[in-house]
Amino acid sequence: MTQHSGSSVPGAPDGFGRILVGVDFSASSQAALRLARSHFPAAQRLLVHVTDARVTAAPDLMGGVTPSLTDPALLHTMEQADAQRLQALVQDGEELAVLVGDPVTGLLDSARRWGADLIVVGTHAQSALEHFFLGSTAEKIVGRSAVPVLTVRGGAA
Repeated sequence: MTQHSGSSVPGAPDGFGRILVGVDFSASSQAALRLARSHFPAAQRLLVHVTDARVTAAPDLMGGVTPSLTDPALLHTMEQADAQRLQALVQDGEELAVLVGDPVTGLLDSARRWGADLIVVGTHAQSALEHFFLGSTAEKIVGRSAVPVLTVRGGAA
């Protein structure tokens, strides 16, 4: 287990020496990654993508989701494709992680285990129906995170 106390990166006067960046390959997550790189160049960065296991679930009438039969081969194929896409984004000195599961839980658990000082995620515009059934991943991360969260709209940075 990694012990972490304060900023561990020389030249990181802002206190954000370890920055986790959530990557879902959207324009907003690409903007979040650009911002993390440009505004915190001395920080260590962990790029995390969570292959959403809920792709095999459907919204139910109570506002939740009903899982359908999970196809392990489909999830494995998606995970491999996502890992290749993430590898294409990583720069020298950056770490990466690809997980399968719930994006909110995956990002928060990764931030805790890695000792992140800051989480940077993109925000998406959603229809009212999407927001009602699924909620906003960024909102959930902000609400549950033990460390500061910087949200970035697509096109920013």
